[in-house]
Amino acid sequence: RYLSHFLLFFVRIPANPLVGLLSPLAHAAPGAHGPNGEHLDAPAISNESGLARLPDGSVNVPKLAQRRMEIRTVIGREGEHPLAIELNGRMAIDPNAGGRVQAPFSGRIDPGPEGLPVIGQRVEKGQLLVHVRPVASAIERGNQQAQLADLRANKSLAAQRVKRLESLEGAVPQKEIDAARAELTSLTGREYAVSSSLSGNEAITAPASGVIASSNVLNGQIVEARDVLFEIVDPNRMVVEAFTTDAVLAARIGHASLAGFPGVELGFLGAGRSLRDGALPLSFRARTKGTPLAVGQPVTVVVKLTEKAKGIVLPAEALVRSPANETIVWIKAGAERFIAQPVEARPLDAKTIVVFKGLSPDNRVVVSGSALINQIR
Repeated sequence: RYLSHFLLFFVRIPANPLVGLLSPLAHAAPGAHGPNGEHLDAPAISNESGLARLPDGSVNVPKLAQRRMEIRTVIGREGEHPLAIELNGRMAIDPNAGGRVQAPFSGRIDPGPEGLPVIGQRVEKGQLLVHVRPVASAIERGNQQAQLADLRANKSLAAQRVKRLESLEGAVPQKEIDAARAELTSLTGREYAVSSSLSGNEAITAPASGVIASSNVLNGQIVEARDVLFEIVDPNRMVVEAFTTDAVLAARIGHASLAGFPGVELGFLGAGRSLRDGALPLSFRARTKGTPLAVGQPVTVVVKLTEKAKGIVLPAEALVRSPANETIVWIKAGAERFIAQPVEARPLDAKTIVVFKGLSPDNRVVVSGSALINQIR
């Protein structure tokens, strides 16, 4: 009897007494919510740093982490701001501050006394770049040599005739002496021209001051007529060619800037009157002030229009992309809680954007560190 009571008592006691005490807290009923609206049936998040993506999509960022991430917020101020659009463009040479050097005829490249210019070298207007020595086929060269021999023989006879007539000056008409002298001068000039085409060379000089942007020559290289040898560009004066399908956009442009290059000043020059590849070209003069830009480099032109719209101005870095590829900003909802807010925005200039939908003026928006908050999972 004592043994049976002992076994019954032993069976009723659980193996781990804490299991029975903690079992009501170990699992919550499906769909249960806490006092702040959080889902209690969601898996618990363990993060020693306190950085966590909460079940409702918001992010928890402790104060210490906010200081380390240099998170800054501002309260949006609504106002009327000019609308802006983005245009695709490319950098080009300013025709008044650069130039293109081409071969005047077929020939062989000979370096100047200082050698061949290289890319990035500074040159001045009128500086000698290369010599081009004319080249011709065997038949053309033979014909030129035969023509040169005839010219030299005729020149010798003309010189003897001029000498004879000058010795008879007074006995022969003066017009015959002048005609003989003119013929000798003509033959001398023709001889020099043909001789230069055989053994001379053409000095190629820089048409403008600037930097060698491209070089297509080597020592001894054979080039054809109109081949591009060098491109010279002034790094501080360039032209931006943007393209649009709106034919009346030129009349609505107020100001323009380059996205990602805040130090570049753009001045609108005008719009073309003929389509190029289905788009209308717009020209802007760019003053770079030392900003490294290359000829042919693709750029984005932010054009500020004369039209205005109501919205909240924010720095461009405040905009990020959500996992669903939505444009969002992060709003500070508490001391350590941040909420993602989908918005619609347009660029205002190269550094700022205007949000015209999705924000209210009393929202505290993250303007620095939003990309780091967006990476918290």
